[in-house]
Amino acid sequence: MKVNSVKLISALSVLASGVWLVGLWFTIKDQFFYEAARPVKEISLEDVAEEQKDGFQIVALGDSLTRGTGDESGKGYVGYVLDELKTKTKQSIYVKNLAIKGQKSAGLVSQLQQVEVQRQIKQADVILMTIGGNDLFQGGETLSHFSLERINQAKAKYLRNLHTIFKTIRNLNQDAFVFYVSLYNPFNDLADAKKTSAIVREWNFDSAEVAANYPKIIVVPTFDLFELNVKDYLYSDHFHPNKEGYKLIGERVASLITFAEGEKNHDE
Repeated sequence: MKVNSVKLISALSVLASGVWLVGLWFTIKDQFFYEAARPVKEISLEDVAEEQKDGFQIVALGDSLTRGTGDESGKGYVGYVLDELKTKTKQSIYVKNLAIKGQKSAGLVSQLQQVEVQRQIKQADVILMTIGGNDLFQGGETLSHFSLERINQAKAKYLRNLHTIFKTIRNLNQDAFVFYVSLYNPFNDLADAKKTSAIVREWNFDSAEVAANYPKIIVVPTFDLFELNVKDYLYSDHFHPNKEGYKLIGERVASLITFAEGEKNHDE
């Protein structure tokens, strides 16, 4: 009788673990990838703030991380960057967030061909960007069907797209600094943490190598921010940052943005 009870408990534990993993996968897919297959949204004047001739212009590009998915305050790292920058300057700061949830690098390449998006980039003083998470995790397939060969194939396509993205931005605007926020590993508290961390580090390294080919592209590391106590900085989907996680990213990005002395006293 005791043996049967132990077997039953063990079976239930395995079943519960399986249900949790399946639930986690669908949560991540829903929260992070659900728009990936949709056509890239055409940005129009109705989607962005009116053009401001006087002031500091920030354009944000990329995926759900730049949209701020998972931050209960609704700010995301872009919002925290704005908060920090307001303490550095008295001039007006305007943000146009053109990021799309679920966007992959190929989607961003297409989005950069839109006339209105190009107009916004031409006016930008700073460009913030996250891209690559969807390319790497492949709609959850990386978790459920791990394949190093498939990851390397995805990375090769992504790096080609990243070249195109940076080249397009530089052709449109030679002066704006681009802050490319690299990836962290949300799974470093799981059993395969060593393997996934190695993949993310290599992905970040190769991305930085691409960025090095273009002027004024600043790679902002985030891997170390989430390396310890990752659960404290993740949303309930176990993937996106929560409010505290986004705040860490935002503070790091903002610390790299400086204003010229003349700009600092713009509205005085």
